[in-house]
Amino acid sequence: MTRVVEVLVRGRMSAQLAMALDGFTVQARPGGLTSILGPIDDQPRLLGLLGAFDDLHIEVISVNPVPAPDAGSPEQGDAGASTPD
Repeated sequence: MTRVVEVLVRGRMSAQLAMALDGFTVQARPGGLTSILGPIDDQPRLLGLLGAFDDLHIEVISVNPVPAPDAGSPEQGDAGASTPD
């Protein structure tokens, strides 16, 4: 099962490194951090990604699963309840 994760690292990514992370969204965050968001198919892929960061001496701050939106709950920006007319 594919899950979406966010890996938060210290520092900024070069354009070349961001492009090498094919399938991931790389975004600068406040405080000199970078968010790497993308799909992880299985644990070996996650460990490979984290190992690559370690090889490049990129400090990983956190790895967080991104919850999938519930089919029955309103999306961000949707009205939670309708009001009668």
